[in-house]
Amino acid sequence: MRLNYKPLGKYIQPVVGRNNDLGDLPLVGLSIQKKFIPSIANTIGTDMSTYRIIERNQFAYGPVTSRNGDKITIALFNDFDKALISQAYVPFEVKNCNELDPEYLMMWFRRPEFDRYARFKSHGSAREIFDWEEMCNTLLPIPHIDKQREIVKEYNTIQNRIAINQQLIQKLEETAQAIYREWFVERADEDWIKMEIKDFGNVITGKTPSSESPEDFGNEMPFITPGDFKHYNKFALGAERNLSETGYSKLKNKILPSGAVIVTCIGSDHTTGHFCKSDDSAVKK
Repeated sequence: MRLNYKPLGKYIQPVVGRNNDLGDLPLVGLSIQKKFIPSIANTIGTDMSTYRIIERNQFAYGPVTSRNGDKITIALFNDFDKALISQAYVPFEVKNCNELDPEYLMMWFRRPEFDRYARFKSHGSAREIFDWEEMCNTLLPIPHIDKQREIVKEYNTIQNRIAINQQLIQKLEETAQAIYREWFVERADEDWIKMEIKDFGNVITGKTPSSESPEDFGNEMPFITPGDFKHYNKFALGAERNLSETGYSKLKNKILPSGAVIVTCIGSDHTTGHFCKSDDSAVKK
């Protein structure tokens, strides 16, 4: 398979255009989601002639990789015909779109394997850089252009279906919230009895095993934490960590029955108040 891999440098070239004419173009930046975003930089008093021009179907990436965690900031520009980007980014383009499809190349850049490769190949002391030479030395499979376009078409079809499903989920969530408001808010005074949770169910508070006791962890039972149902997942189907028999014996009064509702009561703003339903019996944090 590796015999079909070719160095990217054969197919791409840098873009060196500067904003010498001081054109009135939108200023954009890059996000770790690998998208172009409107820039929020304060450009008052800035020499805009030093900014670079990027055009449709061209790429840009941030060579400094030590500030972005595990992601490489790189994206394909298709928002406008032209825009300005900071000189901190490296713009480039495909030499011949009949040999390498830009969207096919962007699919490759989205892969987590590319992020790991770029981080591994980055070098430097104060900050790590994935420079242009390393970018050009990157190997990737480049099939016939017809095959590339077929892959891109199938990928876009799947992405469109995902977007449609997300819209449907959003509509269903809005409908569910409307039903909730009607029954539990607007009709709250119509023959409803107000009760506390403890009046009709058992409240089990969680506990975290001591990190100083590695013998508490093993493979015996899932140990559910807020991170196991972030992003408002509705069910906790598994856990990142498991308890050993020793850990289980210490927390056996914290066992959740199947079908229990779990709510996070501590943590950051991104995790507090999340809830889900347990799929199997597990120990809750």
